[in-house]
Amino acid sequence: MKKNLVKGVALVAVSILGVTGLSLSPANATAANKTVIAQSGNTLSGLNSSVNGKNLVTNVEVTAPTGAGFTYYNNKTQLIRNTAFGTFKITQNTCATNLVFGCFKVTYTIKKGLKYSDGTLITGQDLLLSHAVSNSDYSIKAGLGDPNSDAGSKFDSLGYGGAYDENTRATSMNLSDDNYSVTLSYAKFMPDWQIMGPGPGAVHALVGLAKGKKSLQTARTNATYKAEFENAYYTSIEALPPTDDEDYEAALEDRTAARTLMSRMAQKWSTAWNITTVTSSTNPLLLISNGGFKITSCGPSSCTLDRNPLASVGGSPKKTGNMERLIFKFPATGTTFNPNLVGQAIKNGEVDLFSGEATAAFWSTVNGDPDITASRTSVLLYEHFDIRTGDASAANSTVNSDGNCAAPYDGPFKGSTQRAKDLRKAMMLVVPRQTIANTYIGKVFDPGFTGNSPMLNSSFSLTTEGDYSKVVAGSSSYVNDFTKDQATRNAMALALMKKYYPNAGPGSDSISVKMLTSTAARRVDIALQIQLQADKVGIKLTNTASTGWSGLLNCNNYDVSTFAWSKSAISQTGTTPQYASDGSNNRAGWSDPTLDTLLKKFEDTLSATQLISAKIAAERQLWSNYWTLQQYQWPGVAAWNKDVKNVLPNPLNPNTTWNYWQLGY
Repeated sequence: MKKNLVKGVALVAVSILGVTGLSLSPANATAANKTVIAQSGNTLSGLNSSVNGKNLVTNVEVTAPTGAGFTYYNNKTQLIRNTAFGTFKITQNTCATNLVFGCFKVTYTIKKGLKYSDGTLITGQDLLLSHAVSNSDYSIKAGLGDPNSDAGSKFDSLGYGGAYDENTRATSMNLSDDNYSVTLSYAKFMPDWQIMGPGPGAVHALVGLAKGKKSLQTARTNATYKAEFENAYYTSIEALPPTDDEDYEAALEDRTAARTLMSRMAQKWSTAWNITTVTSSTNPLLLISNGGFKITSCGPSSCTLDRNPLASVGGSPKKTGNMERLIFKFPATGTTFNPNLVGQAIKNGEVDLFSGEATAAFWSTVNGDPDITASRTSVLLYEHFDIRTGDASAANSTVNSDGNCAAPYDGPFKGSTQRAKDLRKAMMLVVPRQTIANTYIGKVFDPGFTGNSPMLNSSFSLTTEGDYSKVVAGSSSYVNDFTKDQATRNAMALALMKKYYPNAGPGSDSISVKMLTSTAARRVDIALQIQLQADKVGIKLTNTASTGWSGLLNCNNYDVSTFAWSKSAISQTGTTPQYASDGSNNRAGWSDPTLDTLLKKFEDTLSATQLISAKIAAERQLWSNYWTLQQYQWPGVAAWNKDVKNVLPNPLNPNTTWNYWQLGY
């Protein structure tokens, strides 16, 4: 698995958050048993965040401590090489003079002697899986299906599409003779090469699952399973000899067997970790870890991680903190998270750590309390408003009260006609961004705030990034329309509506728009504010709030949605998955060949000035489609029990548990 996820056991009472979980008394009793309790704002939705529909912040937060790889980010957004796991280096870079495939190569070497939590050695075979779930050419040539087709790949992966996929091939990953190194071959030099590398996947567990195993296997069996995976991985993409060759039948038989095993593993990878409950009866093959912790129990409102017994040889950074147990608490399934209560929960000792939605009530509770450390931090997380133009690239087959999610989208914003663009622009113009920003930035730290908080005016740079003002200035011909006062924007929106609906006006309900959002108080309020303005220009906006909103983002029933994106890495190509026609995070059917071409520019080696120019060109094309409207960058807030040591809030996700190996009392 490329990324992470899970839940916890219901234990005693009901906490102040209204969720079942550990209720500890007196305050800070967790120091005695070296347990840290972290509060999450969303409910867990699965254990494999690389599966379509499972890319949720909470899923990544919970599973991150269960895995380790070649790199991690520190709290200064610096990429750190994790030499406890292994090393990597460029082994060929002749692309400037030699443009044949493979002119750029990177070799990754795992430190020998590392083990998973079940005692199985970590080897280079474990790195092969990351290529299988990230390279379309491999999927096609291995008989697993074309990720870009309607049927898709049997690996239901978010990894397909983007710079890595487009610049590697099925045969790009070669395993060394000693099984501890792999070499990746690219079509050209990749500016993001350091974060594109492979991560370990317990392939012996995947083979076991494909064979129907429900228990941990012996070391000898696991070594055999690894060899089986390696054989299936390579044999699946081998070309067959001519049909009249005497070896044809044997080769065909071998390839068929290899593809059968790969298909079974793909099905298990795509479904087996989509669970939110872990008990003593859960298949232990799903819980194998090479990080400092492993998941031991999960339930409707929490997930418990205990120290991995082989953490010292798992490849995680050396443990320096004394934390033995990490518990993530979630809003109970079907309930709405209330951040205002988290501060009191920290005071009561029911929660030790929180980083997330900032509210005035939360800040007033934690700020100045002698038993709590409260921090205003920078977070690379932003609220935005998206408009659907077509079918999601990965269809959602859900059938709910709103209808069939997989039905072809046929709403008012469909396609790329001038009419569709005008109606999308009208919808975006009425969004009261300044009111929203003032409420959820300025008033958080000063309830009496009367000024104007910064709105976000770029999809490619955030307000805290150094090139933000230049990128915004380069798109000013579009941005300026959305910085005018509300009355002016409403008048502009109404004029656009009247082009197609002459009788459009307050309450005319000229078009109906269904919005997907969460049940969180902030999101409900934002939806209401948009709804009130939309009505003034003849747009009937229905707010469909759901606690399971994240699993419905691919649902074609909804015309618009509002949620937040959270960065987990610093990447030159990081925005491509949202806006490319084949992007893994493109949930709204967006497609623009010109923008696709502009996004490919980010794959080149660019100076700071060239990067700004590339952002401006892509930004202007994105604005011209009126697909998405940024609202504001979240104000960063973290608070924790002052007895917990080494909490270093990180702008990237996971914000406060990224350095789990250092946490303790």
